Amino acid sequence: MSETPAGGDAAYPSAAEVPLTTGALARRLGVAPTTLRSWERRYGIGPAVRAEGRHRLWTPRDVALLEEMCRLTSSGVPSAEAAKAAADRRAESMPARIRKSQAPGALPLGDLRQECRGLARAAVRLDAPAVERQLADAVGQYGTVVAWQEVMVPTLHAVGRKWASSGDRYVEVEHLLSWHVSTALRRRTSLSGPQVDVSPVVLACVPGEQHTLPIEALNAALCELGLPTRMFGAAVPAEALTTAVRRLGPAAVVLWAQARSTASPALARHLADIPWGVKGARRQPSVVLAGPGWSGTSARGALRPTTLADAVGVVSGAYGERQ
Repeated sequence: MSETPAGGDAAYPSAAEVPLTTGALARRLGVAPTTLRSWERRYGIGPAVRAEGRHRLWTPRDVALLEEMCRLTSSGVPSAEAAKAAADRRAESMPARIRKSQAPGALPLGDLRQECRGLARAAVRLDAPAVERQLADAVGQYGTVVAWQEVMVPTLHAVGRKWASSGDRYVEVEHLLSWHVSTALRRRTSLSGPQVDVSPVVLACVPGEQHTLPIEALNAALCELGLPTRMFGAAVPAEALTTAVRRLGPAAVVLWAQARSTASPALARHLADIPWGVKGARRQPSVVLAGPGWSGTSARGALRPTTLADAVGVVSGAYGERQ
């Protein structure tokens, strides 16, 4: 979280400089909040800086980019082309000294911690050993939650924005960085020792969902706490999830959905209703709905964390209640 500058009126920004929430920006542009989230997910057009634990905040520069995006799409330009054109136009409007610092190959990291800059530079160079080393250092020094929220995610977002504004360039950078992030997270899962006769936590992406990195981060964070987990990965069929829950009798089931099109409240309710145990002492799992795809949806009794830190707290709390 950035600090407010001390002294004089400089500590109080003008109305034009106050960041907007997603809802306020959507009303200003005349589009649905889901449209903004879709553009961010598909084209990397999102807030340059996010404060952990808060709603997305859009700066005047972000707003100007979205206004240009809306102007272009309303005139008939396809969304992908509009996103690239808007990003290019914003880059051209930057002072020369800023453009110089971002080219060639530099990523738009904004006011982020130094580890992000070093990691981004290594990724752009495709320096796999350096990427691996820096990720291991971040996780080892800060733990999974902080390393994910303050180092991995900001750098991944920066790569995504660069890819969206560069005509499909830097895809190789995104793939290399994502692979090494996944590797660094999986290495943390070895911290949890063998658990006998203890209900595990089941983690899975809903059917049709291929984005696994966030749930891999949760899996690693839970293993750091010594909680037994069972990770099933991407796009797990509903029947397979049902079978796994019946066989394992988990304390909690975490369902990850990146997109609203894949989120299934019916599946969440079905899993929450699966009982196990001896007659008269049957139990059911706590269901945790994780990911932006669940926004605006709900399932009876389901828990809905908004950040990795929240998810760790929710799952560990539900786990403790069930043991």
